[in-house]
Order: sequence, then C-alpha cells, then structure tokens
Amino acid sequence: MEAPAELESLRDLHQDLVALEEGQLRNIDKLCAEIRAHVDAFRKLLDKSQKSDASRSKLNTGTIDIDDSEYSVNKEFQESSIQLADALDLDEIESAKLILSAQDDAELLGRPTVVVAVIAFHERRQFLLESLRMVLRNAQNPDCEEALRREHLQMVADILEIKDGPARNGSLFTRKCLRAMVDIESWINALTERYQGTLALGQPTTPEYEEVMSFQQSSLAQQHESLGVIMAYLIKGDYTNVDDFYKLLEHLPTIDRWNDIAVHHVPSILAFTSQYGSPENGANEQEATTLHKKIMDGKDSSTWALRNLQAAFRTWWLAEYSGWHLELHRGSSAHGADPITEAQIRSDAFFLALRDGAFQCTLSMCSQVYPDDVYDPARNGLTQYLLRDTLLLSAEAARISPSFRDILMEQVESFVNSFITNMPDTLRQFQSDEDDQRKKILGGIQPTASSPLYDQDLHLERFLVIIAYVFDGRVEAAESFWSDPDSNLYGFLQWASRRQSTPRVGAFCEMLRAISRGEECGTAAHHFLLDEGNASSARIRRSTSLNWAQILSELSLYSRKIRDSSTAARPPVRYGGKPDAGDIDEPESALMLECYLRLTAHICGESSVARSWLWSHDKYPIVDILFTLADLSVPPRLQACAFAMIRAMLTNKTSEMGSLVWNAMDSWASNATPGSLAALRPGKSMTPTICMEEVTFDALSKNFDQMNEFVALLQTLVSPSSDEIGLHDALPFPEQLGAAYRMSGIEPYIDFAFGRVFAPKTPLVEDPVHNRILASNVLSLAATSLATFNENLVILANKSTVSVDTAIETSSLAAYARLHPFSRVMEWIFNDRVVAALFAAANQDVNEVATASPDSPLVLAVLRAIEVMNRVMDLQSTYFEIVRPLIKLQTSGHRQAVINPALASFEDSVAANLSLVVNLGLYAGVGNQELAISSLKLLEKLSSSRRLNASPAPSLRQPLSGNRLVGVLEQYDDMERVRTSFILAMQYDERELEMGPNAPGWTIKFVMLDFLNHCLSSLSDRPNLAHAILGFACTGTTLTVEADGAFAKRTSLFHSIIRLAADYPDGPDNNVETWSASIRQKAMRILSLLRASPLTSVLTMTELRAVDFLFAIFLRQAIITPDTLFDGLSLRDDHFIQTNSTLGLKHHLDQRCFLLEYASSELRLVAAEGAPTLKARILSTLFGSTTMLDGTQLPNVSIFDLLDFLGFGFPRPAPPRSTTMFDSVDFTVALESEDNIHGESTQSPLVEQLLALRLNELRKSGHLDDPLEQEKALAAAEARVAFFKIEKTLCTLDAVELQTLKAWSNLLTLAIGHTDLDQDGRAALILQALQTVTPKLERYAAEASPEAVTLGKLVQALLFQVDFKASALDRFRGADLANDRLFSVFRTALQAINVPDGDVNLREVLYSICFRYLTGIAGSSGSASRQRNVTQTVAVSGKKTIGIICDDAYGASGTCRASAVLFLDALAATATAEKSNYMVDSLARTNFIVVLVEAIRDIPSELRDSDAQGMCISPVQNFSRDHADGGEDTPLLLAYYDSKLALLLTLSQTRHGAAQVMNAGLFQTVRDSGLFSVDPDLGIDIDNTDALSKYYKLLLSVVRVIAAVVMSRGAQNQQTVDHAKQFLAENRAIVVAVFKRQARIGAAAAATESSTVDVEELVELLVLLMTMTGFVEVCKGGIMIAYLIESIKKYIADLLTLLQFEDQRDSKRGRRQVFS
Repeated sequence: MEAPAELESLRDLHQDLVALEEGQLRNIDKLCAEIRAHVDAFRKLLDKSQKSDASRSKLNTGTIDIDDSEYSVNKEFQESSIQLADALDLDEIESAKLILSAQDDAELLGRPTVVVAVIAFHERRQFLLESLRMVLRNAQNPDCEEALRREHLQMVADILEIKDGPARNGSLFTRKCLRAMVDIESWINALTERYQGTLALGQPTTPEYEEVMSFQQSSLAQQHESLGVIMAYLIKGDYTNVDDFYKLLEHLPTIDRWNDIAVHHVPSILAFTSQYGSPENGANEQEATTLHKKIMDGKDSSTWALRNLQAAFRTWWLAEYSGWHLELHRGSSAHGADPITEAQIRSDAFFLALRDGAFQCTLSMCSQVYPDDVYDPARNGLTQYLLRDTLLLSAEAARISPSFRDILMEQVESFVNSFITNMPDTLRQFQSDEDDQRKKILGGIQPTASSPLYDQDLHLERFLVIIAYVFDGRVEAAESFWSDPDSNLYGFLQWASRRQSTPRVGAFCEMLRAISRGEECGTAAHHFLLDEGNASSARIRRSTSLNWAQILSELSLYSRKIRDSSTAARPPVRYGGKPDAGDIDEPESALMLECYLRLTAHICGESSVARSWLWSHDKYPIVDILFTLADLSVPPRLQACAFAMIRAMLTNKTSEMGSLVWNAMDSWASNATPGSLAALRPGKSMTPTICMEEVTFDALSKNFDQMNEFVALLQTLVSPSSDEIGLHDALPFPEQLGAAYRMSGIEPYIDFAFGRVFAPKTPLVEDPVHNRILASNVLSLAATSLATFNENLVILANKSTVSVDTAIETSSLAAYARLHPFSRVMEWIFNDRVVAALFAAANQDVNEVATASPDSPLVLAVLRAIEVMNRVMDLQSTYFEIVRPLIKLQTSGHRQAVINPALASFEDSVAANLSLVVNLGLYAGVGNQELAISSLKLLEKLSSSRRLNASPAPSLRQPLSGNRLVGVLEQYDDMERVRTSFILAMQYDERELEMGPNAPGWTIKFVMLDFLNHCLSSLSDRPNLAHAILGFACTGTTLTVEADGAFAKRTSLFHSIIRLAADYPDGPDNNVETWSASIRQKAMRILSLLRASPLTSVLTMTELRAVDFLFAIFLRQAIITPDTLFDGLSLRDDHFIQTNSTLGLKHHLDQRCFLLEYASSELRLVAAEGAPTLKARILSTLFGSTTMLDGTQLPNVSIFDLLDFLGFGFPRPAPPRSTTMFDSVDFTVALESEDNIHGESTQSPLVEQLLALRLNELRKSGHLDDPLEQEKALAAAEARVAFFKIEKTLCTLDAVELQTLKAWSNLLTLAIGHTDLDQDGRAALILQALQTVTPKLERYAAEASPEAVTLGKLVQALLFQVDFKASALDRFRGADLANDRLFSVFRTALQAINVPDGDVNLREVLYSICFRYLTGIAGSSGSASRQRNVTQTVAVSGKKTIGIICDDAYGASGTCRASAVLFLDALAATATAEKSNYMVDSLARTNFIVVLVEAIRDIPSELRDSDAQGMCISPVQNFSRDHADGGEDTPLLLAYYDSKLALLLTLSQTRHGAAQVMNAGLFQTVRDSGLFSVDPDLGIDIDNTDALSKYYKLLLSVVRVIAAVVMSRGAQNQQTVDHAKQFLAENRAIVVAVFKRQARIGAAAAATESSTVDVEELVELLVLLMTMTGFVEVCKGGIMIAYLIESIKKYIADLLTLLQFEDQRDSKRGRRQVFS
C-alpha cells in the first residue's frame, strides 16, 4: 500500500536525520537519497484533499480503486472510512486508503481501526514537518560539515523550487507554511468547540473518542510548532521578502489566547524583526522605516487581542531598529531629524511597551517553555515575584519541544544582544529609575507585604532573568560574554554588577549562573568575581561591584552573627515556621545570602579552579561558615542553599575533603541550640549530645527544601571519592565518626533519610514534583550505598591467600561490613513503611512516564527505585547470610531495630506488591532506554524466582494459570500491551546496522533477549513469564496455543524472534560485527532453549519446520577462514585474542552450535515420524544442496564444510614472570569460569580486586616505599591482569568450540546412520568423514586437548558403522585407498596412545578404535596383509606403547582398563594369526602376563570390596548377596575379569603363550583364589539364578584358560598334565556339582528345571580336561564313574573337535561368549 509505505519511508527519513544530529549516522549518501525522494512531499507540505460528494458516492457503491487495484468493501468498512473522513475533513477515498492500511496495525496494537488511521495520518504530517525542519537546520548549521551543509542547501533549493525557478518561490513557500499554521489553529479551535459541545450536551464519550480528541489536539499542536520553526529557518535563510512579514502582521492581531499556539509564532516574529529591522542583516533602511511606522502606529493597538504580545513585539522591534541610529549609521537618511529627539521617542515607546507588560510577556514565555517538573525553587520564586499580576501561559506550554525552545532562545538572544548594544541609555535609565524608587521606599515606613516596595518597577531585574533563561544550558552562546573583555556584553556584566539592590542581586546572580555553565565559562565567572577582568583603562573601576570579597565577607558576617546569637539564651525554635524579624537585619538579607550561596555553589560545581580557590582560602574557612549558615535558626531556604553549597564544594571530592565535611557535619548535627532541646523529650538512654542530634534531624524534617538538600548532601558524601581506586574497601566517612558520644558510623544519618524522610514524608508531600524529587534523592542515597559495598571482599577473605583484614583501608573486614551504609540501608529496605514507599515510587502511571522527559523527577524516581530493587536482589544473600549475623554479634541492644523479621527475602515484599511486575513489563515499552533496561533486569531477576513463579490463588477475574507472575499480568489485562511492546522492539531495522551498538533499538533488543534467555534457562520445567510474553498460553502446568491468538497467526513475539534469528545480519561484507552477531546468538539460544524443553519442544519444532527455518539458516552459513574478519580483524591478526573480536567469534560459534543441535533434533524427529521426503530434503541440505519448495536446487555448505571452526588454535600466553610480590597469591577463586558459556564473556573483577588488595598489603608493609619497587609492582599486576584476561578468553573459546564440535559430531553420526544409501554409498560416506576427521584427531590428540576425545568418539562411532566386508572395501574392487584410510585411522590412534601426559578418557576411546579396526579386519578379505601391517606398526611403535597399554589395563580407572585389555586381546589374536610371538614376548617383558594371572587370585577379594554390605561368608557365597544386581561397580568389575581372562585365553592358545601363562603360576593362583571351593556337603548353595549364572560364567572363563594351556602345552608336557590332574582332584566337589546340574541328578534337578543357567560348555571343558589328563583312569569308583562313561560317549564327537585346539571356530566361540 502506498500510504503505509510513505509513512514508513518518512519515519525512516526522520530517524536518519535524528541520527545525523546525534552524530551516529554512517551512511550520509543514503540520507541524501531519502531527502531527494521526498522533495515532492515537502513541496506539497500539508496539502490534503477535502471531503467530496463524488468520493463518498463512489465509496457507497461498495467498490473502490486503490493503487490500481479494485476492492469490494462492506458496510462496516464504508462507515469507518466516512467516520475518518469526517474527523479529518479528508477525501473519502483517501480515508479508505488509510483504513485499509491501518487494519494490520490495529490488530497488532489492539486498537480500533479508525483510531490507528487517525494516528497514522497525523504521524505522516509530523514526520514530514520534522524532517523538513531538520533539513533546513542542517543547511544553516555552521557546525555541520561543509560538504554536507552544501548538499542540504541544494536540497532546500530543490524543495523551494528556487534552484531553477524564481527567488519568490521561497516567499510563496513561506506563505504556504503560514496558511498551514492558520488552518491548524482553526482545526484545533473546531476540535475544542466540538468536544466542549459534547460535554455541554451531556453526551457520553467513549475512551476511543477521548483518545482520538486528545491525540489530535496534541499532534496538531506539534505540527503547528514545527511549522513555526520551519518559518523561522526560512526567514533566517533569506528565502522571504518583506511582504511575508506584512502577511504575518495581518494574522497576529487575530490570536486571542496566550498559549503555546501563540508562542509558536514568536520565532518567526523575532526572525522577521532581525531580518528587516536591523542594519546588520542587509535590510533596506526605507523598508525598515516603513515597518517601524506600521508597528508603532497607535491605530493598530486596539486590534490586537493580546496586548502583552504586541508590547513585547514592539520592544523586540525597537531593540533591532535602534541599530540604524547608532554612530555607525549616522550617514543614513534616518538621522535627518534630531537624533536625541528620535532616541527619546524610541525610549518613551519602549517604556510604554514595558508598562503594557512587554518584559513580563517575554519572561513568561522564556520561563514557561521549560517543563513543569524542572525544579529550581529560587529561580521559580524570583520569576513568580517578577511576573506578579501577569498573564501567564496556559498549561499547554509545557508541550514545547527542545528543538523549538532552542530556536526560540536563539532568537531572543538576538534581541538581548541588540538591546544591550543599541539601547544602552534605556538600560541605564532602568537602573536609575529603580534606584530612585527604592530610595523613596526605604526612606519611608518599614515595608510590609502590602507596602509600595512591591509596586516599584523591576524592568532591569526582569531583563536579567530573561538573559538567565535565554543562555541557560547554551554554553557556546554564553561564551560570547567572556570571549572579549572589550565587548558590549562583558561591559554590560560589569555595569550590571555595580550598586546592586537586593532584588537586583538575585536577578544578577541568576544571570551569572546561566552564563557560567561548563568548566571554561565557570572559570571565567570565577575570574570575573575575583575582579581580575581585563577591563580597559577607560572603564570605571569595579570597586563597588559584586565580587568574591563581597560575597565571602557577607557570608562570614552573617555566620558570625548566627554563631554569636546561638550562645545566648534563645526561645525554642518553631520548626517549620518563619524566623522572627529580629533574626535578620532586614527582610531581604536572607534573599541576598541565598543568591550568593546559589551563585557560589553553581560556580564551584562547574569550575575546578574556583573550587580549589575556595578550599584553600585562608581568611574564610568556607566549610565552617556554611555549616554555621545551616543553623536551625535561619530560614529553611537559606539552610537548604548552604547544604547545596557544601555539596557543590564536594564535586570530585577526595577522601580528605569528605572526612573534613563529615566531621564538620557531625559536629554541627550534635550541637543544636540549647533552647531547642525544650522541644524534645529525651529518652532515658539518650545522652545530651544524642538529644541535640535528634533535635537537628527533627528540625530538618519539617521543610521540604531542607530535608531534600540535606539528603542530596548525604548522597554526595557516601559516593566514591575521586582518589578511590575502584576497590571500594574504604568507608566513605571517618571510621571513628561520632564515637565520642554514640556508636561510630553514619547510622543516624541513614535513619534520618529513611526513618524521618522517605517512609513518613514522601506519602504526605502533596506537590507531586516535590514528592518525586525527594524520593529520587533518598533512593539515590540508597543506590549509592548499595553500589559501593564490595561483597567480593567477603569472598576473597574466605578463599584467597591475601589477608583482607590487613589489606583493606578499613581497620577490619568486620568493621567494614558493620559500618558501611550498605548494612543499615538493607535493614531499612526490609522495613514495612520503607517497602511501601519504595513500591509507591516504582509504581507510577505508565502513560505519564512515557510522556515525561528522561531527566524529569518522575522518571528519575522510578529509575532509582528500580535500581535499588536490582541491587537488593543481588546483595540480599550476602546481607542475610554474612552481614546481618555479624551485626547482631557486634552491636549492643541500644540499636534501633527497623527490619521486619517476617521478611526473609525481598521476594516476600514483591509478592505483596505484584502490580510492580505489571509496571515493569510496561516500562520496557515506554521508549526510555535506561528505564527499559533497568526494568527488564529487575523483571529478569523476579521471573527466575521459584517463589514468585508459584501457581497463583484462584480468582474470578483471571483464568487458570500455572504461574503467579503470568496470572497478575492477565489479571490486570496488560499481557497484550507487554507482548506488543516486545514485538515492536524486536522488529528488524536496517538503521541499527548503520548506527551500531549505539542504536536505541539494538540496546532494547539486547536486553529483552537477555531477559527471555535468563527466564527460560532458569525455569525450564514450568510455564513462566517468558513463555507468556513469547505468545504461549499458560494453562496449569502446560503450554498451549490459542486458536485465534497471535501465535497461531504467526505474529507473536516467538515468530519475531524466529525472524531475527533467520534475517538479522552478522555484519557487512564478510565482517562479523560482535554487537550484530550477539542479537542472532541470543535469538537462536532462545529457540534452542524452547526446543530442548519438554514444555515447548513440540510446538517449537512444529513452528520452525513450518517456516523452513533449518533450510533458511543453512543457506546463509558461510565458511570461517583465517581471513574472515571479526570487528575488522582477521584470525591471523596477532592482536586478535586481545580484543573484543573474540566475542564475535564466540557468538558465531554459538550460532553454529545451536544450528547443529537443531538439525540433529529435526533429523531424529523426522526419522521417528517416518517422513521420507522431508528426511531426504534434510539430508540433501546436510550434504550440500538445498531443495526449495518449488523444486529449485540451491548450493549450500555441507556438514563437512562446517568443521571449519577447528584448526584456528590461538597461542597460549606466556605466564607472567615470577615475582615474590605475587607468587604467593592464589588466583583460583578469581578464575572460576561461568557455568553458562553462552553468556557474555567478561573479565571478572575479582582478579583486579585481588591484585589491588595485594598491592595494598605490600604498601602497608613498606615493600613499596621505593618508587622503583612500586612501579615494578604495578607493572607486574598489569601483566597478570592481561594474562588472565587472555587466558579466560581462550578458555571460553575452547569451551564453545568443544560444545560445537560435539553438536557437529552428533549430527554427522545421525546423518550417516539415517541415510538411505546402499552399503557401498554408506561406506564411501563414512570414509569421507574419516578423511575429514582423522587429521584433526591426530593434531588434537598430540595436544591432549578435550576436542580429541570428541573426535575419537566420532571416529569410534563411524568405525562401528563400517561393514568391513562391504564391496567398497573388497580387494577385488580396487579399494586400496579406502583400506589405507582405515589403516591410517588405526595408525593415528596408536600414535595418540603414546602421547605424553595423555588423557585417560582419550586413551579409552583410542583403544576402542584400535580394537574395532582389528576385529573388523580379522574376518575380511585380505586380512592377512592388513594384520601383517598391524603387527609391524605395533612393533615400530615401540615398547613404550605396549607399556602404556599395560599400565592402563592394570591401573586405569573406570572402563578404560577393560578397553585396554580388549585391545591387547585383539593385538594378541592378530599376532597369533600372523604366527608371531611379538605380543607374548612384549607382555612377558612388561611382566603383564604375571599380573593377569595373579589377578585371578584377587577376584573374590575385589568382589567382596565392591559389595555394598561387605558380608560374604565364602568366595562362592559372595555371589549370593548383592552381586545379582550388584553395586554400581560390580558389573564393570565382572566385565573387566572377562576381558582379562579372554586375553589369557588368547595368549594360551599358542604353545609359547601357554608356557608363559603356566610359568606365571596359573594353577597356584586359581587354587589361592578359592573360586572353585565348595562345601562337599552343601554343594553350590546359591539361590539367586542371576548370581549363579554369573558365577558359572566366571568359572567357565577360568576353565577355558586352563584347558587352553593344557591343550597348547600338549599331553606330552607331564608337568602341565599333573597340574591339571591336581586341579581336578582338588576341585572334585564343584566338578561333581556341575555334572549333577547338567545331568539333573539329585537336588540340582529341581533347580535346573526352573533355572536358565547353562553349564553345558563348562561340562565339555571339564570332560576335555579329564580326558587329556587321564583323570578318568585315576578316579576308581565313586558316583562319578557311571556318569562319566555316559558323558564320554555323548560328547565323543565334540572331544575330537576340541582336540584340534587351533580350530578358529572354538576360539571365536569362546571370545564371543566373553565379549557378550
């Protein structure tokens, strides 16, 4: 649609122009192009098509054409369009366009379509006018770059059509602006009459009607203001002629209300006056004279509705026009008449205008264009005094914008300069007349409130205050007073400073304050008051001028009088009342002193030179004087000024200054006037000094100005000193302060601020501005007290080697914790009355906050309240767990208890004031960046509280919700407003890329995403506030989606975050910007948390799949190379690791990790759902080609390309040089890494603070007395800070890289596992993966890094998927390359085993890799050559490798030893197949065969140790206990036994190996183990079937080894045969028991029937042993004979086969049972 597109483009242009003014716009060319694109819109200005019958008739037909498209509209649409047309007097078709374009926004904002359309209409006009205003301003701004200014000048010429057209076109455009202003005035009057008529008739109004009326009036006023500024710039730019001035003069008399609409014309009036009335601007003298006659013509006076405006206009004109009559222009024709007469006529006219209220009008305008909440009581009081009985501006004047105020003051400045320059005689007459009047007044009766004192003319005072308002805050303009000592302005200062009366001194001080802002102007004012101005000799000496000597002498004089009077007996002070007349010399003395103090405080606050001069003044002890002037007997305002002066003296204070003021203030507070004690009833435990202190505080709390300034002074005193090094280890006051008469510290002052002011006073202050200012100051005191408490000192004291008690500036850590204002402030925070006041300050009307300026008392009070709450949430655990118990131990019972013991945490207070949660959510969308950030941080803390997130109590007004915070938002019906503010903030704006991290939109996004991340990660198992804001419906303990809600329509915050993750750029031109990448990283992490949570997994995966999120992200993936730029630095750059570019790399890896994890989840889900088409599409994308929905194939990086993040290893920094100063410091506590690696990686302050403490410790011990030693210590400390910073950065990068690698490995494994390729294709894919991974495994294994374990597990998983018999590996198909790749994997793993100081977990994986390769090639084609290569490779690797494997097989932890044994078994089997004795000899050399054999002896004892109960009667009964299920280690232990026995079996299958096993004492070890020991009478008494099965398997493994040894050694080896016979004889009982079980004889028969225990193979082996050893012939008689005969016949065939001990079938069968 054209209408919304134009609105958006104008909004974009306006934002760019604002960014240009703020110096944040990067793309100037784009701005110029935008301006050119809107030239036609600027030319049309506010033209609009009015209502017409033709358009209405067309609309009523039901079919309309909009932008070449035909629409059919219903009755509701027609009515809305007509309603809008009537409201805006707009053409009906244009109204229909607005209605059509507003529908989407109306749904998003939840407002009626007509309301949204009205807002859009006025927004377009406002953006257009404001953009034009800024274009004109830039064209005339001398501070703008010359090239840019010329560009703007050309565009202005295009807009005005004077570049190629006549110059009068500028005049025509000016008149067009004037007509638009007149039309708006008529429109505003019509709206007002309509609204008043509605109220007069008693007709009901809807909220929508009220909103539209209010918005239209406000917006029209803003448009009128913008037009006024535009006209002023057109006049200043000389685009007008004198006829335009006449047109304005025709309109001005019709203005009948002194309001903001009238003020909007003033810049144009002043600009025309300066342009055509002054000779300085090239005006025509004849035209000026003609204008002068018209303006001063008395005939027109009666036609002006606003006589005060006419009078002010005449003074402005006379000041400019008088320039024609200076000596410089004596030759002009205007001086044909008598110049003295002419001057007198002009002077008389000027005074006549003054009597009509000219200066009152100007002063009213200058003073009331500032916001109402700017609190300056002295200036406001003086202004009100000078404006008595004057027509004041209406309340709408507060809507004046800063841009209008700037040009207004700029134009009034021109009047001030002209008046001072052109009419000096009139100025002098002001002073002369007023002095004469004052003399007459003071010579009469003592003045009272009704005396003629108040009837004297105060024109000079008004003019001085006008100057004060004009130059206040405009430092560059104020410099014109000081830049040239011979200038008229400086001469005016000198003249105005002489012979001042008391009212005039107040006005002069206000003026001097206004022009002395900034260090330079403040110092100039200081020199002026020193009487050191470079005045020329022709000027009069300033002996009677206002100067420092006079100011200080007056202050000193009155302080002496107060001090002297306080020593005499005085009646009790009437707190809050006015002092007696006898307390001061004259009624104006207090006013004079107040003016002096205000001026002095201002200059001290601005100028460090003035401040130093006053601190070092010998004659006047300024601090003593000020505290004397703060006596309780002086008027409250004077006392407040004294406190303000002390506060100004403490600007950039040092610790020494702070201590001096603290001591002076404590002395002042405890020395109240004796007579005042009568007003207090002291308690029994109160000393006289404490009583005086109570009197002081009681008196201070009676008046707003007093207590407000005193609290502000306290806040300054507790703030850190300029010489503070940042450790915050010192108290902000002398440690023994007040110790002479009470417990030391500043507890009484904190009690005053909270107990006397904040809790009881703020609710009672009626003036809302006073209330907010007072709350803001008290909360600033609280925030400062909390912020300056260093809780890290407590951590370091408990965990570091530094003696914190010795190192800190305070005497001890206990004293620091007790005396720091933090402790008392925290107590008051948990006071019921303070809690109520705190939440009252935080809970303000959101609409009022949204419209208030950022520095208003309202916003500041809310900000401070939220800041205090944030601090309390952070520090409450330290307070309750450490500080509060310490205070209870160290303080006496006289301490006032203020805390509510029922409040166990601040969350308890929040639980009783849950409306705060609503306001915090709404504050995030008011457009105030600082407030939004603070609110979201507090909301983040509250939303992670388990208590606050509990289920709410049932309510009739709210639906069932599983979360308390969600419930309160729904109860107040504000959830949609909060969601909308989040959604609007998450909109992607290209200007953020141009402005960078300084863009307000980026900052809000950043904080909002942090809030959502924190909330989701801390409460992932239950519905919470983040879920509700994202768009989910919280119902009980589950989340759903409303059928007609924003989530279902894909307009929710969740979908906005999807768009951010998919579309937000990482940076331009292959340059990853950290600030930009962080947005995508946070957005993707939110999606990752939602995907991983069981609550939201299904919903999230469904939505992500619906928008093809996976494919969109894969298509924008780019490969990281060494040349990839991060914040302009490549990975090759030597300084890369020392910069914030590492954070950009981390964000990039985070994004990659989230993508890989999501792809894995999607692939698993698709495979489980059985969606072959989607699975094929995903796999195609993973392997490099994305298929779009239309069938288009787009290339993308494959999964193999995404391993690009490995290989950019950064060099580790060299540790700092060893030094005795810091070698003893343990930095472990300071280097603890964050658990959340996805958070912002920032350097922990603990390192710096630990080093600072150590430096303090060295300094106090005298080790740093030598400056050279101190320099060395500082250099060493800096080196360690730099080292630990880099080390922490590297650790963070390593952690993210490892997690990304795990995600990549998992995805690759899944992709290969789920591919539908045939065996050959799968094998080829695996080989490609191995080719990619193996080199990296080799590198990282050599470095013993954690990545090697992940890579090894991936290789292991890939190898177990390899079918070694696949055709791709068949030797007849030319697969040598494939076999070489597999062998290289084995060789790499074998080499990695030999890495010194390797990780045992890595070696376990490597053993498994090698084992899989060896077992895989064993049965494949061409295995002989491969096994030969293996044997040779192992032999080449050396004895060390075998030694490492044997060590792990014996003593490694966990499953590593079993893996090592299995690897040795595979190696032994491979060597056996190769007819090689290498492995047997190697194991024999390492004595490992003996270790293996002796391990049999330890089996029962180890099982006994692993038994949880440890109650085993015999080795056999050990299995009857808990080993059926076993302890946690028992199954691993049994598997370990099986692997060792399998290795022994393999070794025993060769003659050489069997000899080694036999020589290792096999039979003796078996005998010692007792495994075969069975009670002959009981047999095998194990009832547990599973335990019995494990026992038989263990016996089987041992018997296998014995049988293999006997068979390998052969029947000819009589020694072995004898040992075997002895074994059978000794274990005859168990042999019989086994045979009985197999034959089902006796008691074993019943057990066998119900048991699954198989002893067949064990019987076979026992029979084999008997046969080979001749044991049957040895046994004569007995129950065994008959059974043996039958058994031998039954198993004769098996025995013949078993005699062939080298038969591979049997050996495989044995291993297969072992490994199972």
